[in-house]
Amino acid sequence: MTKHDLNKYRNIGISAHIDSGKTTLTERILYYTGLIHKISEVRGEGDGAKMDHMELEKERGITITSAAVTTSWNDHTIQIIDTPGHVDFTVEVERSLRVLDGAVLVICATSGIQSQSITVDRQMRRYKVPCVVFINKCDRAGADPFSVIEQLKSKLSHNAVLMQIPIGLEGEHEGVIDLFSRKAFYFDGEKGETVRSEPMPESYRDKVEEYRAILLDSVAMFDDELMELVLEEQEVPEELFTKVVRKATINRELTPVFLGSAFKNKGVQLLLDGVVSYLPSPLDCRYYANNVSDGEKVEIFPEVDKSLVAMAFKITDETFGQLTYTRVYQGVLHKGDQPYNPRLGKKQRVGRMVKMFSNEKIEINEAKAGDIIAMVGVDCASGDTYCAQEAGAVTMESMHVPEPVIELALKPKKQEDLDKVSKALNRFMKEDPTFQVSVDKESNETIIRGMGELHLEIYVLRISREYKAEVEVGAPKVNYREAPTIVADFDYKHKKQTGGSGQYAQVIGTLKPYDPSQDDDESKPTDGLKFNNNIVGGAIPKEYLPGVEKGFRESLAKGPLAGYQVLGCEIDINDGTYHAVDSSEMAFKIASRHAFKQAFMAANPVILEPIMKVEVETPTEFQGTVQGDLSSRRGILSGSDMREDMTIIECFVPLAEMFGYSTILRSMTQGKAGFSMEFHDYKAVPSSMQKSLIDAYQKERLNN
Repeated sequence: MTKHDLNKYRNIGISAHIDSGKTTLTERILYYTGLIHKISEVRGEGDGAKMDHMELEKERGITITSAAVTTSWNDHTIQIIDTPGHVDFTVEVERSLRVLDGAVLVICATSGIQSQSITVDRQMRRYKVPCVVFINKCDRAGADPFSVIEQLKSKLSHNAVLMQIPIGLEGEHEGVIDLFSRKAFYFDGEKGETVRSEPMPESYRDKVEEYRAILLDSVAMFDDELMELVLEEQEVPEELFTKVVRKATINRELTPVFLGSAFKNKGVQLLLDGVVSYLPSPLDCRYYANNVSDGEKVEIFPEVDKSLVAMAFKITDETFGQLTYTRVYQGVLHKGDQPYNPRLGKKQRVGRMVKMFSNEKIEINEAKAGDIIAMVGVDCASGDTYCAQEAGAVTMESMHVPEPVIELALKPKKQEDLDKVSKALNRFMKEDPTFQVSVDKESNETIIRGMGELHLEIYVLRISREYKAEVEVGAPKVNYREAPTIVADFDYKHKKQTGGSGQYAQVIGTLKPYDPSQDDDESKPTDGLKFNNNIVGGAIPKEYLPGVEKGFRESLAKGPLAGYQVLGCEIDINDGTYHAVDSSEMAFKIASRHAFKQAFMAANPVILEPIMKVEVETPTEFQGTVQGDLSSRRGILSGSDMREDMTIIECFVPLAEMFGYSTILRSMTQGKAGFSMEFHDYKAVPSSMQKSLIDAYQKERLNN
């Protein structure tokens, strides 16, 4: 593959708030690029959208798993990953963004920026993914793309510029006018497949000139030559304009905005032109990996003559074995190769490779840098890196995986289904790092954890649909946490003298509250415990210190207050004593566990609960009722926004108060309101609630 070929590659994702028309847009893109010959809608008759191939996705009209697809436009290869919009499937979005070079952010022209749009934008920012915006549903009542532009600037801090203005809105939406060329574009034919360009209607001249001036002023900021032409009121060459917009977009300094209606087949082809013109190719991006041997950062280059580096970013189980979606970053991967997996420390053979077209597969013999493909039957986990050989092995940086906030107990209705259920749970865990399974040692129940009620509900449904196994589910439980609030000292001596060698260890130090978000240290811990070793003069010999740290870290799993995981502790180990014969790593580990308990209970500990950021969209007539109900759920209102006859209420509510909320909200608003929620942070529970949680824990311990 020459460098020139890679210039014509675009690896893009399409992300948005739920119900912004993301999958419908992808469907149109596949139709116009010639990959499908019939358009099916997400909801309604027909087979359902091409990209939503899971039965549940068709039934609910939502995208759950992201599907990778390869297509082409104007001589460019476009690889699209359709990502879920629902916050419970946020890890799917994270994974997709991790391997993308650019993205299309879809925003509804009537609803504007919604909570999930903010989340998706935050994720794009984390991975520095450049994007173009498509304001969809311009044919809807209340469509106002000009207000969306203001929201893009104020709510998402994007330097957003309109590349087009609409010809008519709502029911009169006919097409768009390109601001740079001043041409009007209409989309004729039954499915809008014929793009007709004409001089713009005279009635739009003033508006076009007004917005064209804004566009050129915004773009001129990034190039002196273009600035000069604009100031001297000379014509700007199209080539220069495209080059400057492209560079500013790739640097995330400018966000080009396109308009249309995917459902009414308007504006999609011009968006594709924008993707090709302004989003980066693999050659415009910089990729880094970490060297396995010394942890040093290494730059990866999308070139075929260098050694292989590829990353598995998503796993699905099919009837014929595991399907591993993989992005090749450097080098070439051939069918039959045996690349090295640093995590497993061994080579794995790639028997078959396929290019994915949603759920249809085309066999291929090799994949080159820049390609997104799927390996068949390779047993690995999501996030694994593949290298050419063990020497100089690297791993691509790990993904950000949010902590689960909700849990359910689950067991098969029939004992003979136990095998099927454990098979399903193992598969889901491999596919989705935010889905966790454990067995409660005391009650022997299987506990599943996830990002929300819908997240777990979907997995429970998939067990019965895909594995034909019925399960009984307990009531959802909140993942509470414990944390210290004040500084406390510890001084614990562990001494055991029985026949033979005894055990002796003493640890002295301080326990303090710790907030990782306030800590700029790159090497800060991921488990919420910061351990500072201040031992001087060998008060505790070096070989016993790992035992001390281990003892403290293991104590985090079950807090002494009510048995919940402990968050936010900083331990200073300042002094200690040891015995030449009776001390051991084990003795220091035991001493540290007791010291932790002693200090933690003296540090005025509190129980923390997950607080969710909730956004409710309700008809204005029900605003008072909904707000009153949220307040009764210990909700703190943070703002509200009016859009047409709808009110958007934003608030922070404890997760414990949100179980079954969707049913209650529907009955309160005659089924007209909807809501979305995502994890925000942990806050202390009210003291009365803390007392009842501790009492329940004590009672449970007595019974066991």
